[in-house]
Amino acid sequence: MAPPRRHLLVVDDEPHIGLLLRPHLERLGYAVSLARTLAEARSALDDRAAPLDAMLLDLHLPDGSGLALLRDLRAQPATRAFPVIVLTAEGEERILNEAEELGAGLLTKPFSPTKLTARIAALLGDAPAVPPDAR
Repeated sequence: MAPPRRHLLVVDDEPHIGLLLRPHLERLGYAVSLARTLAEARSALDDRAAPLDAMLLDLHLPDGSGLALLRDLRAQPATRAFPVIVLTAEGEERILNEAEELGAGLLTKPFSPTKLTARIAALLGDAPAVPPDAR
C-alpha cells in the first residue's frame, strides 16, 4: 500500500515559482496547493477539508510579510511545530535569523528543485523522493 500523499502549500507571489514547483513536486507524489498572498495562505491553513503537512513560504508577499505569518503560526499551540521552509531572495541577516529562530528551514532563491526536494523530505521525515522515471 502506498503511503498517504503529503499535502504542501507553496506561498509565493511569483507565478513562475508555483509553475515550476507544482509539477516537480506532484511528480514526486506530493499534493500541492498554491497561494499568492497572505490572505490565500491563511485561508488554505484554515481549510479543515484539505489539511496541510508543510508550507514553503516566501517572505515578501503583496499583502504583507511571510515572517508575520510564521510568527502567527508559532504563537498558536496547534501550529507551533508546523513544518515551514522559507524560500526567499531576502539577504538581510536579521530577517533570516528570525526565520531560523522561529524554526523554519531556509532556502535562498535561486534554488535547485533537487535541493528543495531533499529539504522537504528531511523536514517531513520522509525517504528522499525519487521521480518515477528515475527508478
